[in-house]
Order: sequence, then structure tokens, then C-alpha cells
Amino acid sequence: MIEHLPILQVIIPLMAAPACLVIDRPRLVWAFALAIGIATLAISVLLLQQVTSDGVISYALGGWDAPWGIEYRIDLLNAYVLLIVSAINVLALIPAYRSVKQEVGEQLLGITATGDAFNVFVFLEISSLSTYALIALGKDRRALWAAYQYLIIGTIGASFILIGIGLLYAQTGTLNMIDLANRIVELPNTRVVLAALVFIVVGICIKLALFPLHVWLPNAYAYAPSIVTVFVAATATKVAIYLLIRFIYSIFIGGFPESALPLQVAFIVLGVAGIFVASLVAIYQTNIKRLFAYSSVAQIGYIIVGLGLGTAIGLQASLLHVFNHALMKGAIFLGLAAVMFKIGGVDLDDLAGLGRRMPWTMAAIVGGGLSLIGVPLTVGFISKWYLILGAIDAGMWPLAVLLVAGSLLAVIYVWRIVETAYFRPAAEGGDQGRAEAPLSFLLPLWLLLLANVYFGIDTSLTVSLSEAASNYLIGSGTGN
Repeated sequence: MIEHLPILQVIIPLMAAPACLVIDRPRLVWAFALAIGIATLAISVLLLQQVTSDGVISYALGGWDAPWGIEYRIDLLNAYVLLIVSAINVLALIPAYRSVKQEVGEQLLGITATGDAFNVFVFLEISSLSTYALIALGKDRRALWAAYQYLIIGTIGASFILIGIGLLYAQTGTLNMIDLANRIVELPNTRVVLAALVFIVVGICIKLALFPLHVWLPNAYAYAPSIVTVFVAATATKVAIYLLIRFIYSIFIGGFPESALPLQVAFIVLGVAGIFVASLVAIYQTNIKRLFAYSSVAQIGYIIVGLGLGTAIGLQASLLHVFNHALMKGAIFLGLAAVMFKIGGVDLDDLAGLGRRMPWTMAAIVGGGLSLIGVPLTVGFISKWYLILGAIDAGMWPLAVLLVAGSLLAVIYVWRIVETAYFRPAAEGGDQGRAEAPLSFLLPLWLLLLANVYFGIDTSLTVSLSEAASNYLIGSGTGN
């Protein structure tokens, strides 16, 4: 059974999805989905342990070895991302029955497990189609427009990725990532290979909502059902970042000189621009989900800046922030889901006096906001500290200053929430009594908040894993 864990990680949720259609009762569907989520989380933990102790896992589908057959390849990088996706999925599913009838997102696991470039595209589109439908389920009619906008822009991004993969196949005759990397080494600076890189990078940057390709994200987060927003904000963009890292470091990095394309400069410039522009826009938002949607664009900027540094510590900082941002935004959006469930709105005015009416929920939201700012003893401090160290190590002192200044902008929009919730009275005629969220919301919410603090104090697991993954990717050149 252990040797088949890579394929079970994908097959179990894929088989469970149509099974949910057969189950007639909503509560049973929720319980079944939660059980499947727990099973995939357990598999993710086992895969991470196996990779850490024994090295890379290669699983050939149908008995056909790579590059002739499709290979599932689990290394430190995708084992790390698998753990993030499956853990957030379970925590989001716990309150899902009370918030919406059915929310399942395990298609993302296939993207991270496969070692075949075309398989990546297929799983990416499966997950995207599910996300379009889930966003459209929002009660606000604007959810339909948000889903349609995401569909159009997401399709453009997918088309770019497919064109890039097609160009690689035309040039090399293979789709296996390891085989691609080995063959691209023999084709340095080839125009077709460079064109493929551009198409793939732009397509993935659309999917991960890098500024200024982020226009689909604010509406998608703001108008989707709240539990859907929890899962998408905490995992979907992280998987796209994984793809970007995987293509750049496992396929292209050994294939052409760094000077062939100014990717590092572009990432740093766009990342910094995203941090400041998105943070400034977030300050003026009145819908809190939309506010934190723009905040996510800014946080993606931090991750991209780390990639742009092109160093081991920069990549490590990006990987740290992928994990830490999932914890931050998971806690914040789950708290907002609880607020929406109890009072039916998440506009800034809706939060007036909520610090007294929903003390546990608001404390968790504020705690997630402090982690977002990068307050010491939270996970946000750890990843931003490593980003600053990476900038200094690369001799980019002005960049380090800009990263600190960007974090200070987060103080402003988080303070607006604190001021409204704790220092403004509830509107006249409104419910003045306690309206705390059910335990099904509070339990996963506080687990995420405590994780924000725990991994901000004890960094041994996240730092060691991110450092090992970073050294593996950069040290091996082609990711072999």
C-alpha cells in the first residue's frame, strides 16, 4: 500500500467526487467529503515522511517507465505543497456543512503530484473548472460575473500554458519533466524554448494573480461563498506558485544562461509593485473580503520577490511564505465565513461592535491580521524576515527597506478592522447580544490561529523543510 501512495493521493479524491453525486443526503455528503479529506491529509503526511527519510519517490503509471509513460514524482517541494493543500482542505471542510452544502477541492492534489507537463495542465483545468462553478454559487448576483471573469481570464492563462507545453514537446519530443530538463540542457538559448518559457510563465502568473494580472481575484474572493474563499485563498494561488517554481527550477534553470531572459528583474519589479499598489487599494476597501483579496495580491508579491532574488535563501523565503500565507489567510477568511454565517455580511460597517458580540471570532481575525503584518512570534514575521535577509544577502538594501515599508501599509488596513470591531458601537436597532460562531467554525479557526503562533515560535519544521527543498532545487540544477 505504501508504494502506491502517490497515485492514491489523486485517485481517492477523484473517485470520491462522483460518489458525492450518488449520496442523496447533504449531511452524509459532507461527512464523506470530510473523511476523504482526512484520508488525503494522512497520505500527504506519509509521503512527506517517506521523502524526507528515503528521498524522491518515482511512480510509473501502468508499468510504463518515464519518459514513455506518465510519471508521478514526489520530492521535497511537492510533498511540502501537498501537505498545505490537504491540511487546509480538512480545516475548510469542518464548517462547510453549516456554510454551504458541498465544498470539495482535492483536484489540486493531482497538479502537485504529477511529473508530466501535460498532466499538470489537465489537472490544473479540472481544478479551475471546479473553482469557476463554486464561485458562481455565491448568493450575490455579482458572483456570476466574478465566475465569468475568472473563466475568461483563467482560460487565457491556461491557453498560454498549453502553448508553452506544446512548444516544448515540439522541440524535445517528450512531456516528462525530468526528461524535458535533460533535453533542454542541449538546447540553450533556442528561440522556441525561450518562447515556451515566456508563454508558461505568463500563463502561470495569470493563474496566481501576480500584479498586474490579478484582475480576476478581488471579485472572485469577494463574491464566492465564504468557505470557497477560504480554500481558494489558502491553496489555489499557492499551487500556481508551486507550478512556477517547478517549471523554472526543475525544467528551465539548467537550460539557458540567466541573462537570456530578465526574469529575476521582472519578478522583483512586479512583486514590489504588487505589494504597494494592492496594499494601497486594500486600505480604501469597505468590503472586508475584498480588502483581504487585495492583501493576497500584495502577499503574492512578497513570494515573487523571493523568487526574483534567484538565491537559495530567496527561494527558501518564498517557500516559507507559501506555507505561512496559507495559515494567515486560512484563519482570516474562515473568521469572515463565521461572521457571514452569523450576521449575513462582511462590510466594514457590519463589524461595528463585533469585538464584544463575537469575541473569539474577532480575536482570531485580528490575530491573522497581525501575522499578515509580520508581528514577531507569528509566522508572518518569519517569512518576511527571511525575505529581508535574502535581499540583504543579494546586496539589495533598498529592496529590504521597501519590503519593510510594504508591511507597514498592512498595519493601516488591519487597524481599520480593529477600530471598527472594538471601538465603534453596533448600529442602533441592531442585535446587541452575543452572537458567537458555532464550534464547527471556532475549532478549525483557532487551530489555524494557534498554528500561526506555534510555527512563528518553533520554526524547526517549516525552516528545515523549506531550506531542504530550496537547496535541492538550486543545488540539483535540473531538479534530478
